[in-house]
Amino acid sequence: MRESPYRILEEALRPHLGARAQVVLEEGLKRLGKRPEELSEKDAETLLKGLIFRELQARLPAAQARRAVEEALAHLLAQGYPTPPCEDVALAAGLGRVLARDVVATLAVPAFDNSAMDGYAVRSADCQIEGSTLHVVQTIAAGHPGTTIQSGTAARIFTGALLPEGCDAVVMQENTRREGAQVHILQAPRRGENIRLAGHDIAGGSKVLARGHRLAPQDLGLLGSLGAVSVEVFKPLTVALINTGDEVVPQGRPLKTGQLYDSNSHTLAGLLKQLGMNVIRLGIIGDDREATVEALREAAGKADCVITTGGVSVGDADHVKQALVVLGSLSLWKLAIKPGKPFSFGHIGAVPFFGLPGNPVAVFITFLILVRPFLLKQQGAAQHLLQPLKARADFAITEPGTRQEYLRVRLLRGEDGFPVVQLFADQSSSVLTSLSWADGLAVVPVGAIVKEGEWLDYLPFRGMA
Repeated sequence: MRESPYRILEEALRPHLGARAQVVLEEGLKRLGKRPEELSEKDAETLLKGLIFRELQARLPAAQARRAVEEALAHLLAQGYPTPPCEDVALAAGLGRVLARDVVATLAVPAFDNSAMDGYAVRSADCQIEGSTLHVVQTIAAGHPGTTIQSGTAARIFTGALLPEGCDAVVMQENTRREGAQVHILQAPRRGENIRLAGHDIAGGSKVLARGHRLAPQDLGLLGSLGAVSVEVFKPLTVALINTGDEVVPQGRPLKTGQLYDSNSHTLAGLLKQLGMNVIRLGIIGDDREATVEALREAAGKADCVITTGGVSVGDADHVKQALVVLGSLSLWKLAIKPGKPFSFGHIGAVPFFGLPGNPVAVFITFLILVRPFLLKQQGAAQHLLQPLKARADFAITEPGTRQEYLRVRLLRGEDGFPVVQLFADQSSSVLTSLSWADGLAVVPVGAIVKEGEWLDYLPFRGMA
């Protein structure tokens, strides 16, 4: 059952404010002129960003106050988005898609007892003495059934072939010596040796993949082994991309003084396609308020989410903020991450909106850290967060920063065999070559110094899907 926004706020505030939480909420309702049951998600977000945040700041350390607001907002956002519709797609088209329901095995894999080795199918009781000799009466290849093994006989058998009746072990070829129609068993087998039993991999009726799982190439093979022709998945999200700024021009045009070619839309389109999502590229919008409003309105009418780059700072030429005031709501988040400033989240009507910075590296990192998890969750994926690994730093940072930093690094193997991350020399947020050189991000917490050899969280992104 969906929780009310008022209840969510109350539960989020009580651990931090105690009895004061009720007083703050009543004051908020009074300012909005609403009763608890009338509070909407948008109203709750307004209170979180204004009155509640100020109250938390007065009573908690700044970082804790921000975290409390972000956690409550995350809960609110989780309430507001419906599960995507489903569709059946051919198995071959399932790569990267998110399962809409559990996959239950309709048969066992393997479906029959079979040989795990090239060798000889035998009755183990016949060859418990090393050097036992058996008469080879048949050859069994994969896909071709054999006849019953009688005492004193053996069958030449190949990997994956159906075990004949009477057989209870397979002697691998290396432990035998063949002479004409006779085979000498050089090492006595155990009962069940080198046999793969029916259902050894997958038991019939068992759950093999869960709802929310994103299909990888090996998953397609797994489904194929079950005889699947198609798979039920969530329909892909459609994301609209807009670049802003008079200084940005498309490829194919000559650059004028002060201009640069668009890179951000290409980066974002690639990242979104890796996630199996549809992309609408609405081009570059110059520094014009009316054009920005119309572009965002068009984007929201075509997409499940809208992403812009640039145009969300406090500059006079940045019109995204003004456009969102007309079309919906916008929250300018002062996130303590580097690079990643400025970053914004809001809505155009009911369509979620992300405003990313203009610098290319900041675009890439804010997408990975903030936008990607949101979109995957909205897509129905159970696993949506990047999973960190541990690696040692081959560099030192002597000055503590005021923001959590995401450094572009390359993973190497140290002389002691442990993973080591090597730092790209120029960590400027405009240096795209750093992303092509790097294969992941090293995370340096706010206020931390780093000693050479210290263990850090490493977020791999090379080949990420």
